[in-house]
Amino acid sequence: MKMVQVTGKTVEEAVAAALTELQASEEQVDIRVLEEPKKGFLGFGGKPARVEVTVKADPVQTALDYLQDVTAKMGVPVTITKSGRGDDVLFEMSGEKIAILIGKRGQTLNSLQFLVNLVANQGTEKFVRIVLDAENYRARRKESLERLAAHSAQKVAATRRSVALEPMPANERKVIHVTLKNERAVETTSEGTEPFRKVVIRPAKTR
Repeated sequence: MKMVQVTGKTVEEAVAAALTELQASEEQVDIRVLEEPKKGFLGFGGKPARVEVTVKADPVQTALDYLQDVTAKMGVPVTITKSGRGDDVLFEMSGEKIAILIGKRGQTLNSLQFLVNLVANQGTEKFVRIVLDAENYRARRKESLERLAAHSAQKVAATRRSVALEPMPANERKVIHVTLKNERAVETTSEGTEPFRKVVIRPAKTR
C-alpha cells in the first residue's frame, strides 16, 4: 500500500502534490491532515500544512494476488484472465492441472471463490462480486443445474413435498431461481448461511 507525507503552503496544495507523486486521483486515496498551516508573525515562524495520503486498496487486485498465491502453494500454477466491470468480475483460470482446482461438483472451485470474495471485500466500503471459472466449467455446471431444477420441480409438484438442494454459492443458486421463476406449481427460497446456503423448492401456496 503506497503512502506519502507531503507539506505545502495549504492543505489543498499539499494534497495536490501528494496526488501527483502517487499518480492517483482524490477518489483513489485516503487523506489525513497531520498539521494545519500556521501563519507566522511578520513573515517569521510560520508552519506549512502536512498531510498523509494513502492509496486505497484495490479489492480486485487484492483478490487476484491472493488467488495466485493460493494456487501456487497448492502446486497448481494457473494463468488468470480478468474480465468484467464495476462490482461484477470474472477470473478465468487455465492450466495443466486445472481439474484439481475444480474438484468434485466444483466444490474446490466454489471454496476458492468464497475465500477470494472474503479477501476482496475485507475492510472495503464497496462490495465486489468475483466469480471463478476454469476451463468453461461454469457453463457446463449451469446446464446441469437447469436440469436439476426442472427435475426437482417436477418431484415437488407431484409429491407436494419440499426439496432442499445441496449448498451452493450465490451465482449457482441464482440459476435455480431463474430457471423456476415462471413455474406456477413451485416456489424457491434461499436458506441458511454462507457457505452452506442452499435453495429450497416447495409447493406454491394456493390462492
